[in-house]
Amino acid sequence: KAWSLFNMINPINHTKSYFNCQNYKVEPYVMTADIYDVEPHIGRGGWSWYTGAASWMYRTGIEGILGLKLKGKDGFYVDPCIPKDWSEYEIIYNRGNCRYNIKVIRENKKELWIDGELKEGNIIPIFEEGTHEIRVII
Repeated sequence: KAWSLFNMINPINHTKSYFNCQNYKVEPYVMTADIYDVEPHIGRGGWSWYTGAASWMYRTGIEGILGLKLKGKDGFYVDPCIPKDWSEYEIIYNRGNCRYNIKVIRENKKELWIDGELKEGNIIPIFEEGTHEIRVII
């Protein structure tokens, strides 16, 4: 359901055709504060570039759907809420001098692998530097 709601408010989905673009009338790559629901402007976007909605949309995608969430100074974890037809996805997360290549794979079990080693729990530590291969099995 999270993915369905995300797609419903995603501006690109309001501009898939010439007719939709003419109706929406704002940029297809910018979140709007509102969408009109009264004639004669039904479907028209309003207040683009003047809203904090973009940051909430970004956060919803990264944290709510892909599941990448910071855990204070301890590290971070990946707890996704993805569509059933997604078998896997990848995230490249850069933090300081460190790069995390994260691959999430659906296998109906829970495992966390960090640099080829199976770990207990779900916290991925913050490393000082280097590239780290992370596998999250869900």
